[in-house]
Amino acid sequence: MANATYQSTLDYLFGRLPMFSRIGKAALKPDLTNTIKLCSALSDPQHNFKSIHIAGTNGKGSTSHSLAAVFQQAGYKTGLYTSPHLVDFRERIRINGEPVSQQWVIDFVARIKPVIEEVEPSFFEITVAMAFQAFADEGVEMAIVETGLGGRLDSTNIITPELSIITNISFDHKDLLGDTLPRIAAEKAGIIKHQVPVIIGEQHDETDKVFVEHAIKQHSQLYYAQNHWDMVRVKQDACYQYCKAINKGNDEWYDIQTDLTGNYQQHNIKTVFTAVELLAFRGYNLTIAGAIAALKNVKGTTGLMGRWDWVQEHPAIICDVAHNPAGLTYVLQQWAQVPAAKRHVVIGFVRDKDVAEALSMFPKDNTYYFCAAAIPRALPVEELHPLATGMGLQGNAYPSVAAAVAAARSAMADDDALLISGSFFIVGEGLEAVKG
Repeated sequence: MANATYQSTLDYLFGRLPMFSRIGKAALKPDLTNTIKLCSALSDPQHNFKSIHIAGTNGKGSTSHSLAAVFQQAGYKTGLYTSPHLVDFRERIRINGEPVSQQWVIDFVARIKPVIEEVEPSFFEITVAMAFQAFADEGVEMAIVETGLGGRLDSTNIITPELSIITNISFDHKDLLGDTLPRIAAEKAGIIKHQVPVIIGEQHDETDKVFVEHAIKQHSQLYYAQNHWDMVRVKQDACYQYCKAINKGNDEWYDIQTDLTGNYQQHNIKTVFTAVELLAFRGYNLTIAGAIAALKNVKGTTGLMGRWDWVQEHPAIICDVAHNPAGLTYVLQQWAQVPAAKRHVVIGFVRDKDVAEALSMFPKDNTYYFCAAAIPRALPVEELHPLATGMGLQGNAYPSVAAAVAAARSAMADDDALLISGSFFIVGEGLEAVKG
């Protein structure tokens, strides 16, 4: 790619390769063959760093960023791989909180282009190989690796981690992962490796048997975070939430202040604390005190965005990437508690979600600004608008996310509030619109 620019490199990646965020399940490959081929051509960089592997229906992004903050706080050179990105592609690959450089992306794609042309991988397969190469090149001491979808066949599942984490199981991507919780759990449980301990963030009777069977088969120790920690929130503002946490093993209490302000973060923090204790026992220089210090500034340390993210206070503008019933339940409960004279919601979905089920959860006394993200996989606003109004949600349709955000902002008084939600892609474009 002679004289390539960062933008031309992205255009090549986005346009040349099958991309799940753009076209949906047609982009997925049925096995790990392509990822193995790509990494083999790179001399298998995944063997050159230690890792933690994180799967789950919801919360895996927040948990990944939190653990990255913990390792950075402890002085480890830390890699972080997450997906999808919200604004800049390089959000997916960070080292000590900083995205890889544009030039590094250009050089990597130029180097591996002949292999890309031969193997014809998906966009996600390329980004996984790219992340693993970046971590190896930079000599990271711990990489936090989030799965993209599922676990068993996810491209990230070629690593052998120090620890596997499954945050929770609920319904999402039913056409790909299964239409029952045990089937979804079985796909997520595919990240459990031989003799590698696994933490389950939230325990459910329907999925317990699946995880126990996989752990027994792999001779892996199984830990439930809720058996080790409990937590209650005592105070909250736009910037922080304050909690009391108790270690059930020794009855010690801890005061927590964190910039992760979503109600659902309490589950993620219990998972993080359980991981810290387990990894400390295995020889890592981690402490609960250090984890508490790291939790104060997860966003600043790692660049996390879009998780109950107060991007403006007066009037309030909040972004959250919740896009399935379990995630939306927490977000909409918290949304109902936000002080506001009038509530506005910018909303859009991708077409392969159960949009009717999601819409049924939204309050009917809000004002809605319906839109579609600029991806082919988006549900067209011409379909979303009549579906939503037929379910009692009142508002207008807009040709873009930016137009919807602009209309909402122009209609808001200083004591109103705006929520931007429905998908990662709506939030990503919404953040760009809000921040200019």
